Amino acid sequence: MEIVYIIESQLKEEEFIEVLQQSGLAERRPIHQQERISKMCRNANLVVTARLEGKLIGLARSVTDGAFCTYLSDLAVNKEFQHRGIGKALIHKTQEAVPEATLILLAAPAAVDYYPEIGMQKHEAAFILKADKKLK
Repeated sequence: MEIVYIIESQLKEEEFIEVLQQSGLAERRPIHQQERISKMCRNANLVVTARLEGKLIGLARSVTDGAFCTYLSDLAVNKEFQHRGIGKALIHKTQEAVPEATLILLAAPAAVDYYPEIGMQKHEAAFILKADKKLK
């Protein structure tokens, strides 16, 4: 059984939610807010998937300008398939799709140690402004 990696133009919401749940990332995503999930699927402009016999087992969901930056918003791999290089392969395929762009992601707390192990550089000057907060 071979894992197939492909860039998909339309991510199905049900599959997206399922892989978020199976990966453990669902606790950090609005899976019970249908309209937000729908927008997340519809507006990501680079989605790389990992499928085994057609079943979605992993994905890298990004927003990119294709030239300068790619924000990898979701890297999710079903827990049954973690530690097999699938996440690394999804990042590699994302980078291949936009080779001129710097890849940027915010790590889930449980994954902070993973990214330096695969060669990503930690950045100390990242900032966020959550949707429920306003500038002073």
